[in-house]
Amino acid sequence: MKIKRSYLIALGLLLLIAFWFIIGSREKNTKKPAPKTVTSEQTAPTVEIKRINAERHENYMDLYGRTEADREVSVKATTAGLVVRTPVREGTRIKRGTLICAQDVDARQAVLDQANAQLRSRELEYQAAQTLVEKGFRSSTQAAGALALLDGAKAQVKQAQIELGNVKMRAPFSGIFEQQMAEIGDYLAPGQPCGLVVDFDPLVITGEVTEKQVGLLGVGKEAVIKLATGETVSGKIRFIETRANPATRTFRIEIATPNKDGKLKAGVTAEIKLSAGQTDAHLIPASVLTLDDGGSIGVRYLDFENKVRFSKVTTIDETPDGIWVTGLPNPVNLIVRGQDYVSDGVKVLTQYDTESSLESTDSEFGPD
Repeated sequence: MKIKRSYLIALGLLLLIAFWFIIGSREKNTKKPAPKTVTSEQTAPTVEIKRINAERHENYMDLYGRTEADREVSVKATTAGLVVRTPVREGTRIKRGTLICAQDVDARQAVLDQANAQLRSRELEYQAAQTLVEKGFRSSTQAAGALALLDGAKAQVKQAQIELGNVKMRAPFSGIFEQQMAEIGDYLAPGQPCGLVVDFDPLVITGEVTEKQVGLLGVGKEAVIKLATGETVSGKIRFIETRANPATRTFRIEIATPNKDGKLKAGVTAEIKLSAGQTDAHLIPASVLTLDDGGSIGVRYLDFENKVRFSKVTTIDETPDGIWVTGLPNPVNLIVRGQDYVSDGVKVLTQYDTESSLESTDSEFGPD
């Protein structure tokens, strides 16, 4: 049977298409392979590091406080009367016993004179009684009664002298007459103030320490105080509170510093720097401090796989050479340049700071 011409044409086209697919697949297999992508190691960022070992360093704690007078007393009247003298001016340095205010004597001197006259009379009566007893004209009981009257007269004289002396109000200690509270013509009842006397030597700086800090301190430890008025002074801890403030759970401390010339003022804000013993710390440049995603202050360093890690640090001292911090592994490969352009966990290439003690790339941290 003869094959139709249309079938032969279709068969030929089918063979032609099959041949074309075979030739195309061979050409794809003979093409050169695509070039390999650049490895991640070749595109890794480069940072500059410095190997730093921990050293023993003084651990300082920084506090804020205020200055206070060592003591201050409001000198008050012990008797009633009008103020007739105020001889001391405010701001004057005075000694113990200096007259601050004087009240009117009124009848107090007359009362004392009367008591003295009564005392002289009782003395004569007692002497006469003693003479009569010795001669046998009076009993010893009568002499004892005269002696009792004499003792009573002496007590009245003493009472009148004290009452007269009370009109003069004097400084209980040496210091500065800080405030005049009564003027001439004012009537003062017992317990009302005349003036304020303040002792500024030594000057006292007070502050608050936490429950963790209080165990590191002791009476007699040195402190450096920077005042808001510009002065920097030194002092020693003289008191540490034994009971925490129930509201803040902190302990009050007092630091005393000499102030003989009175130049240091009370009520001034103070920055207190206290030594809390020695600890292992790293001296790092302040420029390497950075922030993590949570806003915590710290530094970035390399672990043993040359991967970036972040560590929070605590500053214990600041010096012209850098800052002393705790919280880093020892030793540490600290990133000193490029730390702001890498993130935690990234593997990096390294080059060493010229001042670093590392002289080769092989170390316990692994090769570059």
